[in-house]
Amino acid sequence: MRILGWILALSLLISVLGRAQSAPAPVHVPVAASSQNTEAQPRMFFPRDMFWGWAQFDLAPPHNEIDPGICAGNAGQYGGVNAPCSMFARYMLSGMLEVRPFGRGQLRRFMVFGAPAFLFGKTIPQTLYTWSPDAIGIEHSWGGAVFIGKGFEFRVTQHFLFDRLGARDTNLGAADQGNNGPWGRYMSVGVRKSFGTRRW
Repeated sequence: MRILGWILALSLLISVLGRAQSAPAPVHVPVAASSQNTEAQPRMFFPRDMFWGWAQFDLAPPHNEIDPGICAGNAGQYGGVNAPCSMFARYMLSGMLEVRPFGRGQLRRFMVFGAPAFLFGKTIPQTLYTWSPDAIGIEHSWGGAVFIGKGFEFRVTQHFLFDRLGARDTNLGAADQGNNGPWGRYMSVGVRKSFGTRRW
């Protein structure tokens, strides 16, 4: 066990000395110039530009409602306009937030993200069309990513089951299909390629 400890200590010492030999010699910089350089560098933790994201509001016109997969498409057959399973959305508020908590070094390539979608409405296909803003629920996912280079990111994403809100957080009769939603619960590992630049 002692031999293993000495081998580990020796290899650590060699790597530190090798790094010191390959590092450039320090250059004397006047105090005024060094203070300007430190202002130009981002902070190590929680840099000013650590948040990036978007938010979006969608309105689905009649006969084109958003279907989160909670109620069967024939929900109107289980009570007509008074059917309890009326979870087809008229409105959706969605977004994504990326947080890059490190500003320098190799850790600046790391980020975490979240992507919620809030659904609202009370409609039943071919039976009831309203403009009601009743809360339906939240579909959300989150994960982490590492920027590889040349626009590529390695991503790990966890998608959760649909969370119902308010009075609809219960079984809504024969047409209720459960909380799996359109995607269900899953975890994925992938690569994303970003390209192009935005004009604004």
